Amino acid sequence: MQVMMAFVSTCIEATARTLGVSYKEVYDRMNKVNMIDNYIYPCYETLHTESRENIVNDLITCLKNWEAKA
Repeated sequence: MQVMMAFVSTCIEATARTLGVSYKEVYDRMNKVNMIDNYIYPCYETLHTESRENIVNDLITCLKNWEAKA
């Protein structure tokens, strides 16, 4: 579980860096649409095999899509 939590943290930090916003803002946005519990954790096995660039691009797309549906 600790490894997965570290992975989630890394995902949030890398996404924030790419978007040029704070870690807290990205966490809050992801948390608001339940992306962490309903996407990152369940897809950990698949996501952690991808490059950081691919993961971040996927997370940004997913976040925007989930926010648009909310």
